[in-house]
Amino acid sequence: MDKELVEFLIRAKKATYAGKGAETTPSREKSHDLIYRDGEYMYYDTYLGTGKFAGEEALWIKDTQYWSMNYIGRVTGNNFSGDFLKEALLLVPEDKPFRGPEKYTNGDYTYDCKIDGDYKWFNGRETISYKGAEIYECIFHGGLVE
Repeated sequence: MDKELVEFLIRAKKATYAGKGAETTPSREKSHDLIYRDGEYMYYDTYLGTGKFAGEEALWIKDTQYWSMNYIGRVTGNNFSGDFLKEALLLVPEDKPFRGPEKYTNGDYTYDCKIDGDYKWFNGRETISYKGAEIYECIFHGGLVE
């Protein structure tokens, strides 16, 4: 993924879910949909559910699909903080612009993210722990689409 695309994807992620961006008209019954456009690029994030959720992020270039990532996650314990998750996701790294950083801690919360592969074909798992006990997990995978 070239630098311009990575920069767009990071801006898009920061302007939508992680950045508490406004939702657009739902594409399906009770879905949450967020869109970000800049020039010839468009990013679309759509998901269902909250405590247990599933969704997809996708990237288009000049109205042609280019890249997609699917995810499914759930809250597994007490003291989950959606704000902490969004805080971690705002730190999306340039070398793996899929979810959050490999590790991030703030107070009693720790975010961990393991990824195999690159933007062409990848899979990963992120978790949040509170005082050392895992309270959230999300599995994701994606890559280029044609």
